[in-house]
Amino acid sequence: MIPFYEVLFDRFHNLHQEIRKAIEVIPEDSLDWKPNEAMNSVSVLITHLTGAERFLIGDIIMGETSNRIRDAEFQAEGLSRDDLFRRLDESDAYLKSAFEKLHLNDLETLRVHPHHGRQISVAWALLHALEHSAEHMGHVQLTAQLFQLPDWEG
Repeated sequence: MIPFYEVLFDRFHNLHQEIRKAIEVIPEDSLDWKPNEAMNSVSVLITHLTGAERFLIGDIIMGETSNRIRDAEFQAEGLSRDDLFRRLDESDAYLKSAFEKLHLNDLETLRVHPHHGRQISVAWALLHALEHSAEHMGHVQLTAQLFQLPDWEG
């Protein structure tokens, strides 16, 4: 793997590791807990985060259809900690495999976004995927912190 993509993969992997640490404090039967009705559970956040990674890297950059149904990600419930960890592991494996196939000159290559038809660069899609994952890692961490507060009432 080219060093740039090794570093990029490491960043995604580290985000996934931070998510793992954050949800260790939430009991297995509370992974669907939401701080309030306007917020998402960690089950939803991780399902959405990994779905978005697969879509941005797989569908857009690699041209490999995932058949993602984004709205269904926000209905995720009843997943175990192992299910959520498996999603993160599968995303790591997919990202590593994809990044092994990319070259530096691919960063400037344009792709057509399948939802709105606009052209975006591979670099933009990679950075957006990383930014999106980091944002939702923060949401997972905040949800875990709120869960631990006594008498949280959203």
